[in-house]
Amino acid sequence: MNVSQSTKVFGPFRNAQQSYAQFSPRSVSRSSSINLLKYIRTPTRFSFKRNHGPRVLSRNKQEVRCMAKNVDATGTVSEAELNILDALRTIIDPDFGMDIVSCGFVKNLEADMDTGAVSFSLELTTPACPIKEVFETQARENVEALPWVKDLKLTMTAQASRAPGADSMPGGLAGVRHVIAVSSCKGGVGKSTVSVNLAYTLAMMGAKVGIFDADVYGPSLPTMISPEEKVLMMDPETKMITPVDFEGVKAVSFGYAGQGSAIMRGPMVSGVIQQMLTTTQWGDLDYLILDMPPGTGDIQLTLCQTVPISAAVVVTTPQKLAFIDVAKGIQMFAKLRVPCVSVVENMSYFEVDGTKHYPFGTGSGKQVQEEFGVPFLLQMPITPELSAAGDGGRPLVIQDPTGDVARRYSELGAQVVMEVAKLKRALANAVVYDQTRKVLVVRPPDKNGEVIYLHPASVRRNDRSAASVDEWTGEQILKPSDVAEDIEPMAIQTVGNYAVQISWPDGHNQVATFDLFSELERVVPPKSGEWATLDTKIGEGDGESNAQRILNMINGEEA
Repeated sequence: MNVSQSTKVFGPFRNAQQSYAQFSPRSVSRSSSINLLKYIRTPTRFSFKRNHGPRVLSRNKQEVRCMAKNVDATGTVSEAELNILDALRTIIDPDFGMDIVSCGFVKNLEADMDTGAVSFSLELTTPACPIKEVFETQARENVEALPWVKDLKLTMTAQASRAPGADSMPGGLAGVRHVIAVSSCKGGVGKSTVSVNLAYTLAMMGAKVGIFDADVYGPSLPTMISPEEKVLMMDPETKMITPVDFEGVKAVSFGYAGQGSAIMRGPMVSGVIQQMLTTTQWGDLDYLILDMPPGTGDIQLTLCQTVPISAAVVVTTPQKLAFIDVAKGIQMFAKLRVPCVSVVENMSYFEVDGTKHYPFGTGSGKQVQEEFGVPFLLQMPITPELSAAGDGGRPLVIQDPTGDVARRYSELGAQVVMEVAKLKRALANAVVYDQTRKVLVVRPPDKNGEVIYLHPASVRRNDRSAASVDEWTGEQILKPSDVAEDIEPMAIQTVGNYAVQISWPDGHNQVATFDLFSELERVVPPKSGEWATLDTKIGEGDGESNAQRILNMINGEEA
């Protein structure tokens, strides 16, 4: 889109009349008013359409495992293909703890012993996979070691998985697979520096990345990057905002709206942020970095409730005061079921002649990691070049991609990619219907690997939506006799980090939380342990998430 085809965004908001309450009636009073679209001369109402279409149920273990293309009429894999799959099963994904065949990475396998020709692709879960070269090397070595293999064609691809709830992303976010929040809850700790350098690190790892500067009062992005076109534009036909682009990363900030930082009340700010985030045409993105403003108030809650956030990165400094504020932010994410996957401790130390000096003390980042169970801690030293690069409009990871700072951010990027992949896999298999046993197999992500077996009819009869329970009296509208004893779900899809949506043959789409599953009467498995054997490794998670541990801690304190 060129300038002549678009409408430039320009200010100010003071004449806006449209009530923000139409966009978020639960968050603000109806007296608050703001209209981002009036700000760009083309006001219009919009609505968010959610796609709740049915999904195909997960295939059984062997169907998922076998990705061979040419099977015979009986559905049996050829001997050549079995040889290849067996060779590839020795390659273990260190994050899932499973071999790459069981993970479903092997696709389009073709093998012929007579000619010695083999071809297949390894389809990873993200183009930013930090160990894709390792997988490729090991796969080549293992397959070429087979005595009959003469010609190997291996293709490395990536089909980025979508986060739970991503299918119902509002507005222009429909193509975004994962939203990563970078938060500090305290200003001046280098959160925006982490956000920008993390975004460009993920981009250099091969991902499609965008960054949203959610700080309307003090936007940092216009200082930290230098795109050629520094003004947001709107397509006059679609009414969608086109983000600016710098070095292949899409960026949106209120600072690009033409009037710098804002002077307005909180509810109005929430409306501006929500509209800018959802009416931007982000396109196809693997990761959208959300540079959160400091605090845990209405603005932060609006952001968390507008989009399903896959994970959070917490930024702090060594001081005790920083830890106190950061702890509040982690607790906020925990209550919203958003897992924190990393802590970044900025300004940890500086080094002179091989000796580290700690001018701001030590221990804040480590304390956050230990108390809240965050899996990764990155300690960033005081680096003048990092600050200078931010002030100069070109992130240091781009200026010096082989330097120490870039190496540290590469570690952070790899950790974010791996943790998000693990969380996604655990949630994607959290609820599965087993047609053989006629039970719903539930693995609540926050229950330390516990497996719950439920009768489908019991789940359907305990629907708590307005269609089944009178909202005013609490009286049960749906009667047990209304639900057939042999009812089976048609499709199951995750909703955020807390529930699944089940499509039933009677046309009802039931949103069932993991808390509800834990309360229902369970099907008792046979004492022989046969069921546990069937469930081994299928959808295995990593145990209790740090979000649940923090919630348990909070609930214990309140009690």
